[in-house]
Amino acid sequence: MTLANGRPYLAIPGPSVMPDRVLNAMHRASPNIYAGELVEMTESLIPDLRAVARAGGDVAIYVGNGHAAWEAALCNVLSRGDRVLALATGRFGHGWAAMAEGLGAAVEIIDFGKRAPADPGRLRAALQADADHRIRAVLVTHVDTATSIRNDIAALAAERDALGHPALILVDCIASLACDRFEMDAWGADVMVAGSQKGLMTPPGLGLVWFNARAAAARARAGMVTPYWDWAPRTRPGAYYEYFCGTAPTHHLYGLRAALDMIGEEGIEAVWTRHARLAGAVWAAAAAWGAGGPLRLNVAEPAHRSHAVTSMSLPSPHGTALRDWLEREAGVTLGIGLGMAEPGDPAWHGHFRLAHMGHVNAHMTLGALAAMDAALKALDIPHGAGAIDAAAASLAAAPPGQAKPLPAGPMPRVLGT
Repeated sequence: MTLANGRPYLAIPGPSVMPDRVLNAMHRASPNIYAGELVEMTESLIPDLRAVARAGGDVAIYVGNGHAAWEAALCNVLSRGDRVLALATGRFGHGWAAMAEGLGAAVEIIDFGKRAPADPGRLRAALQADADHRIRAVLVTHVDTATSIRNDIAALAAERDALGHPALILVDCIASLACDRFEMDAWGADVMVAGSQKGLMTPPGLGLVWFNARAAAARARAGMVTPYWDWAPRTRPGAYYEYFCGTAPTHHLYGLRAALDMIGEEGIEAVWTRHARLAGAVWAAAAAWGAGGPLRLNVAEPAHRSHAVTSMSLPSPHGTALRDWLEREAGVTLGIGLGMAEPGDPAWHGHFRLAHMGHVNAHMTLGALAAMDAALKALDIPHGAGAIDAAAASLAAAPPGQAKPLPAGPMPRVLGT
């Protein structure tokens, strides 16, 4: 017998839970890819994608995953031999750096480890040392999906701007877009990449690249650009097929349209607040568990934690045992501790991740936390008490600037009774 029968909950950090509204929008016959509804609908996506990223520049849509968006961004602003500075705060920072190196860039990595954000002071020092401005681009993840570290993009870009250095700031928002606050133009990012499968609540398969005028100017001298990755025709198409360098990803576009409608109806500020409050509930539960046992949040300082995903640790092999029990007995799937293996532990058995991104709400988050509490008890893993009470209290507290509702008065009398 198992308690997992019923609708499962995939609480991994992408692909995220897909709303029925998105799935229903995709459940349709193939459209005409040359004229009519699809063309008009695709054009309607662009201003809404700009709004989600708080960006006034261009957006290119690729048929591909986040790695495809990485490559597209690099190819449009770099030439082989260009110097690139990568600020790594986890597996995905290193992955983007490795891709740039594989394309022919000369990459320098500043590794901040797996538990701390990028230090703006170290970026300032690196750019100051680059007196001849050979560094063409700085790569940074807003949120590294593996470590759940959130970097201060505005502070990093401000250091570049204060020095008057011409390097472009390229930001990976694959884990954070439409979850954590991100303001591309106001914060000084030049290029931003994302995928469809996390905060945008659409199946994996779309890579998206936002870029401003400075990045567009860099495209004119980029020696890496190829016909497929070139963002110029995708943002100034002479014919519809040029949006995608071929056949459009038709059903993904219908799903994305529905997802953007949902985000627009809620309001991006409300979306950010919802994610922040759900993250706070997760952190409250983890703090209670950790007060009486070995469970730990990967990032100590709340200001440096993602609102989309939380990375946690338990001594090996308890992390894997917890995930296995939850999937088998409770129907909840947590993410593996990707890139978090410790010396002597060749896998990720001491780490796991709980996602709270996209189409999630209070009962989903509380349910996942309660199931985790049950798993800790069932596996006899030491842990502190009161985790679910702490999570509930966190969600029950009024958001900053909002008063608590007054207690309800007596129920109104119904006529005739």
